[in-house]
Formats: sequence, structure tokens, C-alpha cells
Amino acid sequence: MAIATLRRLPSLSPCARSFARLCASAVSHPGGATTGSAKVSDRIVKLFAIDPEGRKREVVGLTGQTLLRALANAGLIDPASHRLEEIDSCSSECEVSIAQEWLDKLPPPSYDERYVLTRNSRSRVLNKHSRLGCQVVLTQELQGMVVAVPEPKPWDTP
Repeated sequence: MAIATLRRLPSLSPCARSFARLCASAVSHPGGATTGSAKVSDRIVKLFAIDPEGRKREVVGLTGQTLLRALANAGLIDPASHRLEEIDSCSSECEVSIAQEWLDKLPPPSYDERYVLTRNSRSRVLNKHSRLGCQVVLTQELQGMVVAVPEPKPWDTP
């Protein structure tokens, strides 16, 4: 009802009218019933992060969100030190170690991700548990995942 009223207002900008149409199509379908996908609680993914001091912390993210965004929201990775989700400018400051049982549930790292991880490794050898948080997209299958956030590398600290 509120969305229909919103669409009829003449003072709305074209963007606002488009948004109202999008909301109306996402919330209901021809039968008038609402869909269950509108709940945020259905998108929540809870995982655990081991911080550099060894404490286990619960981190909450949303499906479709990157692991980096969830860790930054929890205060485990400084978002200002990383250009979020841009692998072309990545310095691997969002590198995390993921437990083997969860690595198997992730798609394999892309060529670019492997390159960045290897380039920024001291020994130039890729750790098989290392992934870039900006390249891991959260899904419901990752509920309960355990990741370790390493301490900053000496060249990353101010």
C-alpha cells in the first residue's frame, strides 16, 4: 500500500519512481503474497575469526558480502588500509588463513588472487590456506567458517 502511494506522488524523481517499482516487484508477486527473501535474517552468515592475539571472535556478515567487509565491520581489518574489493590495487593486507574444511567449500582462487598472494609473500611461496578476504564472497554454506587474521606484515605497519 505504501509503495503504491509512493509511486503515485508526482514530485518523485525518476530515480525514486524506479526504486518504488523495484521495491514493489521484490516484495510481492501477482498473487499478492510476499516472498520470504526480503528478510535480512535469512542472509546472515556467522563465522569465527581468530585475531592476531589468538582470541576467537564471532563475526557477522551477509550473503553476497565479501569476507573483507565482514572483518572490517567487526574491526579486525582496518578498512582504510585496503581498497575494498579492488584486486588490481591489492596489497594483500586482507590476507587471511582459512581452515581446510572451509577451503574446500570455496571456489578456487583466481589467477589474480594467487598472483597477489605470491607477490606479497616473503618466501614467494603460496600458503595453501591463504586467501584474500576481498575475494571471498560469503554464502550460507560458509556458516560457522573459521578464519585467522594474521598480524600485519612489517612493511604494512606505519
